[in-house]
This record gives sequence, C-alpha cells and structure tokens, in this order.
Amino acid sequence: MMALDTNVIVRFLVRDDEKQARTVYARFKKAEKNRELLFVPLVVVLELIWVLESAYEMSRGDILAAMADLRQMPILEFERADALERLLSSGTRCKTGLADLLIAHSAQASGCDGVITFDKRAARLPLFRLLK
Repeated sequence: MMALDTNVIVRFLVRDDEKQARTVYARFKKAEKNRELLFVPLVVVLELIWVLESAYEMSRGDILAAMADLRQMPILEFERADALERLLSSGTRCKTGLADLLIAHSAQASGCDGVITFDKRAARLPLFRLLK
C-alpha cells in the first residue's frame, strides 16, 4: 500500500495546479480500477486542515465537507478513521479549532484520558485538561 502526501490531496481538492490535479485524478482512477487502497496518515489530515485554513482560507464547513467527501472514497484508507469520524461529527457542533479537535480525538482513540494544554479555549471541552 502507498501513502498519500498532503500536497496530493490538496491538488485533488483545490485544483490550483490543473496539471497536477489531473495527475492525481488519473492516479485515483488507477487505484480504483486495480482495487488498490491508498493510505492517508493522520498527520496528513492534520496538515491538510492547517493548509486549507491558512493558505486557502477555506471555511470550517467547507473543510469538514471536503474531509467527509474524502472519507467516502473507497480507495482511501485513513489512519485512525475512528478519530476522523469523531472530528467530522464534533467539528460541526463546537468552535474549538479543527486541528485541536483532531488531536483530542486521536488521543482519545489511542486510549488517553485527555490532552494537557495551555489553550484555555480548548480546555473548555471535556477532552482537554488545562495545565496551570
């Protein structure tokens, strides 16, 4: 199985480089034809959130919708898919940053009781514990 880098997913979603976007689309079609899975590491999802927010100024709703669409693609296998599903669910209900939510859900899926943070806003959620 091959893994995907963040820039490949960005090209697919944003299509800011049409040649690269077509290359990604062709690679995805090949994977589909060959019943191949492409792995998406959790760190790529985290970086994807950051890139779409900061470089492309996408709204929270658009980012969540794009990630939900990616989750529906049968050729993509996500690391900690359970954490990603929780992010997609909680991301629409609370205002904590998506990256912070992903960190918390990933930690929880790994058996942690919470995430220690200095972020007072994040600490309002039960998944975080404020370090004083």
